[in-house]
Amino acid sequence: MASAGQETAERALRVAISRGDMPPGYRLVEAELVALTGVSRGAVRLAIEALAAEGLVERIPNKGARVRVVSTEEAIAITECRMPLEGLLARKAAERITDAEAERLRAHLHAMTGAVESGDVQKYSEFIQQLHGMVGEAASHPIAADLVGRLQAQLVRHQFRLSLRPGRPRVSLGELSDLVDAITARDPGRAEAAAVTHFRSVIATLSEPNPDPGGPA
Repeated sequence: MASAGQETAERALRVAISRGDMPPGYRLVEAELVALTGVSRGAVRLAIEALAAEGLVERIPNKGARVRVVSTEEAIAITECRMPLEGLLARKAAERITDAEAERLRAHLHAMTGAVESGDVQKYSEFIQQLHGMVGEAASHPIAADLVGRLQAQLVRHQFRLSLRPGRPRVSLGELSDLVDAITARDPGRAEAAAVTHFRSVIATLSEPNPDPGGPA
C-alpha cells in the first residue's frame, strides 16, 4: 500500500503533467521533486516508479526519468483499445449499480456541469477521470477496470488538452450525461452504447488538427 508521501507526490506529478507544467520529455529530478512536493526522496522515487509502471513516465538508461512522450497517433490507438473495455464497464455498471452509487454518479455529474459552466478546465478534466473510475467501481469488474486504468494513465496529458479545445467540454459533458443517465436508469445496452459513442467522439477529436501543439476527454 502506498504511503501518504508517495500518494502526495503521485498526485502532484499527475497534475503538473496534465497541465503541461511538466511537458512530454521533461526530466524528473528527484531533488527538485522533493522541494516541490515536500515529501521524502524515497516517497518521490516510489511515485516515479508507480507512474513509470503506468506508462506516464519512462526511465532512460544513465539519464534518469522523464515524462513519457505519447504521440497523438499513439493516444488514438490507446483510446481505440480502451473503448470496448469502457463499454463493458458501462454495461456491467448498469446491471450492478446500487442506489447509493447511482446517487453519487448523479451528484458527480452535477459537479462536472458546474465546472463546465465556470470554465474550470483543470477541474473538469479531473472530474472526467473520477467519473470513469466511479463507473468502474460500480461495474464490479476488477480486470476490465485495471486494464482501463493502465491505458488511462498514459492519456492524461492528451485528455487535458482536449478539454482546452473550444466547445469540447460541453460536447463531452452531453455525452457523459447520456452515459450517467443510462447507467442510473439501469439500461445496460444504452449505457454501453453511450460509452462507445463518447470514446468515438474522443478519437474523432484527437484526429482533428489541433492549433495548440501542447493537448483529454
